[in-house]
Amino acid sequence: MDFKERRVLVIGAGKSGIAVSCFLAGKGARVVLTDRKEANSFSPPLQSLLPPQVELVLGHYPEVVAGVFDLVVVSPGVPLTIPPVMQARELGIPVTGELELAYRLARAPIVAITGTNGKTTTTSLVGEIFNGAGIRTLVAGNIGRPLITEVEKYGPGDLLVLEVSSFQLETTSLFRPRVAAILNITPDHLDRHGNMENYLAAKARIFANQGGGDYAVLNYDDPLTRDLAPLCPGKVIFFSRRHNLEEGVVLSNGFLAVREKGKTHPVLPATALRIPGAHNLENALAAAACGWVLGVREKQLAAALQHFSGVEHRLEFVAEIGGVKYINDSKGTNPEASMKALQAYDQPIVLLAGGRNKGNDFTAFMQLVKEKVRVLVVMGECAGEIETAARMAGVSRIVRAGDFRDAVIKAHRAARPGDVVLLSPACASWDMFKSYEERGEMFKKLVHELILQEMSGGSELSC
Repeated sequence: MDFKERRVLVIGAGKSGIAVSCFLAGKGARVVLTDRKEANSFSPPLQSLLPPQVELVLGHYPEVVAGVFDLVVVSPGVPLTIPPVMQARELGIPVTGELELAYRLARAPIVAITGTNGKTTTTSLVGEIFNGAGIRTLVAGNIGRPLITEVEKYGPGDLLVLEVSSFQLETTSLFRPRVAAILNITPDHLDRHGNMENYLAAKARIFANQGGGDYAVLNYDDPLTRDLAPLCPGKVIFFSRRHNLEEGVVLSNGFLAVREKGKTHPVLPATALRIPGAHNLENALAAAACGWVLGVREKQLAAALQHFSGVEHRLEFVAEIGGVKYINDSKGTNPEASMKALQAYDQPIVLLAGGRNKGNDFTAFMQLVKEKVRVLVVMGECAGEIETAARMAGVSRIVRAGDFRDAVIKAHRAARPGDVVLLSPACASWDMFKSYEERGEMFKKLVHELILQEMSGGSELSC
């Protein structure tokens, strides 16, 4: 693809937009990077992250008129309904995203993984499987490293393992992974997609361009995901924790196992997994399926699955203080994800929940909170909404926090020896933090401050 002298508007100055701008400028394109946020909202300053030839338009979007731009690249967090995108489409100017742009430059085969929950864990685990099998593997995408920054370094003998979101898939047109995995589909991002039908359609784009020689790995236990099978152009491989499938990757007599052509191939005992919870067992089954269809066999699968200890901000053990375990599950950004976190523990839980609601309903979540949580600490923009849902579900022990630090302090005060203090907010972080990663890092920082307080003889953090 020749970008020299092409005029490109990149919308959204986050990680993806910066990566695209740097890449295109390096190819000789004339790049304008725009964002609704003012210049003083960015730290470090954007200019320090970009080559000097990238023009910045901040605080507003430029108007897209005929003859000004040849291409518009939209960052995943930017809705496709904003004026410059609509104007570009009306003028017939191509609109794409970083994932699609990078795909067109890719020479290595791709394993792409999506789903409402479990994407990061499964993508990381799939990367471990192929690295352990001796294949040079890049793990990138929504997991934190934009594909565009690394794609040209990998060739046909290598592998690209990508976490992809519904936002990224919305702007794909030719994207065709060799293996496409959908882990589950539950309500999320409805504030962006509008309804479940649109959300489901965005997820299904992951396999839309596949052919007969490609694979779709689908969760048989999730009805919305299972029902996509007839739409898949390639070969469907189901994984299931609950059903005794004749073909696919299953739990059989306590073992993760692959069933293929009438034969069962045991991989390893489910108890050998180091990542806790039934949902992580499902993630491991999905990862094993991705490895199996591309030739990784039992011994190599078992080694990777047994070695893998999880990812940062997803049921991440932080510390134990006075017999209380502190767990960082900041990546629990919707009720379904946080329900899976609650189900991973048998001990009494002090739960920190709240943030920005993404259009989700908390009713089912609060029914499980009533069953599993001893104390609920609510915080953030939708604290009142969560508290109302909790009281309607019959949750009685609710503590309202003024800010995030206050939430950690109050959770610490409420905890008893044998409890788990669990940060699994069921909400996005954007009301208080730039990302769930920043929220998780702050939680870990505050927990380590509690440790220092205890070592010095103090009782708790100061407000």
